[in-house]
Amino acid sequence: MIALFTDFGLAGPYTGQVMAVLHQAAPAVPVISLFADAPSERPKPAAYLLAAYGAWFPAGTVLLCVVDPGVGSERRAVVVEADGRIYVGPDNGLFDILMRRASDARLWEIIWHPGPLSPSFHGRDLFAPVAARLALGEAVTELAQSAADRSATRGWPDDLAEIVYIDHYGNALTGLRGTVVSPQARLTAAGRTIAPGATFSAVPPGEAFWYVNSNGLAEIAVNGGRADTALGLGIGSAVGVES
Repeated sequence: MIALFTDFGLAGPYTGQVMAVLHQAAPAVPVISLFADAPSERPKPAAYLLAAYGAWFPAGTVLLCVVDPGVGSERRAVVVEADGRIYVGPDNGLFDILMRRASDARLWEIIWHPGPLSPSFHGRDLFAPVAARLALGEAVTELAQSAADRSATRGWPDDLAEIVYIDHYGNALTGLRGTVVSPQARLTAAGRTIAPGATFSAVPPGEAFWYVNSNGLAEIAVNGGRADTALGLGIGSAVGVES
């Protein structure tokens, strides 16, 4: 299986072109679109989202991950092996958090090129062909060399006290794992104090609450409403924790 984690969006040609390359190179391998709306051009919040949602996939999954504002720059193109999964994408921090949390992680720098690369679309021209070949069972060593070091140290925290994603329903996902927040704690965001709730049905309609979502992140929601508009939240909004 190949899972896509990108900020390409579903409108326009970008996601479709990447999927076309994958289908042409590995027609028998299922391709799953996990996120096409990862935080646009923002590897930092995307890193916490990827670490939480990538871990849901079974060992052997190849995750093609592209949030790449530095495309065409000196940043490396890499493969990460972490807890049995394979991640392909840019070395710009996107893989830092999942590597830090993995019990076993290895970083490889891609040295194989399929041919001429567009300077602005490595997702289609480089990362997709590499992901397809890895999904077909080709050894990482045929495409990449072991990196001398791990990803560059960016000093990002283990958990990010910010909103990292707004979903289709307006729920605001934080970069905080539920395991690091007390179940009785209150969150603060946009000048509001938000009490915990087990799930939507546990709070009255129209009330804001936070809970641990199905992928282990603390998430702010409004029962029957949109937390983003009701509370004025967006990607990057600060979140506090009150014991």
